[in-house]
Amino acid sequence: MKALITGCAGFIGSNLTDYLLINDFEVVGIDCFTDYYPRRLKESNLTDALGNQNFTFIEKDLLKINRYPEEVDYVFHLAAQAGVRASWGDNFHIYTKNNIEATQRLLNFYKDIEIQKFVYSSSSSVYGDVNLPMNEESILKPVSPYGVSKLAGEHLSYLYWKNYNVPTVSLRYFSVYGPRQRPDMAINKFSRAIFEGNEINVYGDGKQTRDFTYVDDVVKANISAAESEFTGEIFNIGGGNRINVSELINNLEYITGKKVVVNYIEKQRGDVKNTLADVEKVKNLLKWSPKVEIKDGLTNYIDWLKK
Repeated sequence: MKALITGCAGFIGSNLTDYLLINDFEVVGIDCFTDYYPRRLKESNLTDALGNQNFTFIEKDLLKINRYPEEVDYVFHLAAQAGVRASWGDNFHIYTKNNIEATQRLLNFYKDIEIQKFVYSSSSSVYGDVNLPMNEESILKPVSPYGVSKLAGEHLSYLYWKNYNVPTVSLRYFSVYGPRQRPDMAINKFSRAIFEGNEINVYGDGKQTRDFTYVDDVVKANISAAESEFTGEIFNIGGGNRINVSELINNLEYITGKKVVVNYIEKQRGDVKNTLADVEKVKNLLKWSPKVEIKDGLTNYIDWLKK
């Protein structure tokens, strides 16, 4: 089997790339190394893949490619401009380009190519501050430009399925963490601050909660979605590990054996107060459920970070 992975050098994309290669897939990876965080980190994510003869790497912007790979069975579209807080103001054009236009270009190309599945990576940011648990039938009210751009990608995936029979599935990720996590994400920032003896800045009062999902579970959700019979569907991918930020820091202190000073600062625009995924639909239809508990996942992450 052969897969195309956009954003293959990123956090989730590189983990998915390695998983597929280990399981004897041929993989074509596309990444343009946007400057959202240092290129060297993304390059290191591809170390194993680049040494695999079944991996082909294309370094190019999705919007500057005339023809995408045609002979693929699956398309995993993970490439996107990340960051809730960075998506305001003049930066929004970056999100419209990388999250909306690029998605439309891919879908429009593959409407004329026979593939088995197009898996679009979305985000719990599409929900905004709705009642918990967040259900796929909830009314969507994103509170950040980033969330709006990811929701637009979902709508594009649906309309290309509805009008052109592109076999799309959208996955809404909830606070993914694990090895190779982006440096701007909370667990990465908190862990490094603890090791370096620095203070931690927490937006808000620390009581905001997140449903943390380990990256290995997210990778397997992508595989389940790709190999399933379902198309035109949306699924929550949540870890069932809902804790508040202060509890998260306490867990990290316990695992590392180090204490940290926490500063609570003003809440940022676009930050959702609480998240919790209703995963009954994905359990019933895709037979997927999260396996990694938060303490085990954090321990794995800290072990990786030490190396």
